[in-house]
Amino acid sequence: MKKPAQGLIALILLLVLTSTVMASGAAGMDADDAMKKLMAGNQRFVSETYNRGDIGRNRRLELSKGQHPFAIIVDCSDSRVAPEFIFDQGLGDLFVIRTAGNIVDDIAIGSIEYAVEHLGVRLVLVLGHEDCGAVKATVAGGKAEGHIDAIVQAIKPAVVIAKKKPGNLLNNAIAQNVDMVVERLQTSQPILAHALKTDKVKIVGGVYNLKDGSVDLHLPPLIFEPIHYRK
Repeated sequence: MKKPAQGLIALILLLVLTSTVMASGAAGMDADDAMKKLMAGNQRFVSETYNRGDIGRNRRLELSKGQHPFAIIVDCSDSRVAPEFIFDQGLGDLFVIRTAGNIVDDIAIGSIEYAVEHLGVRLVLVLGHEDCGAVKATVAGGKAEGHIDAIVQAIKPAVVIAKKKPGNLLNNAIAQNVDMVVERLQTSQPILAHALKTDKVKIVGGVYNLKDGSVDLHLPPLIFEPIHYRK
């Protein structure tokens, strides 16, 4: 009777160890690897060859012990722009902050800081999108009602710069808004700026194309030397 009991104990220990390794596998993933994983998922989304990220019971039980997302996504609240679908990921893979116009305030930045400092996430992607309603409203001008005006005011500096550039004003404003949010995060003191300088984190931008589902990465000339990715 002792041998079966010992075997059962060994099996339980093995299962616990395996679960722990799986749960911690994404913790501290290198930013380059995280970006490759995101873009590979986006390619699956575009080509409709989904991995169907794990959302099953075992995954939920695993995540009840803790979370280890591999990327932070700062995304627009638009219902058409769901990061877990766009990047073909499952539960616990992405740490997502969503606001209209993908703008950030102190609470949003604090959320990002938490994921960097306490969850070990090494990549932040600010994701704008084609035909963004918040940016479109800002381009149209006028005063928005209620708290919506706070969103417009936050996006307005990007529109001012975009008006000085050739090409489509709305598209330029969307891209400029992404770039300015990236810059704000890169220079946010004390946590993110320090993490960036010490190569603890990389902060980049991108724009999601509504029609074909692809993500175009934006790598503007920012405060620190950006990393170059290619799809």
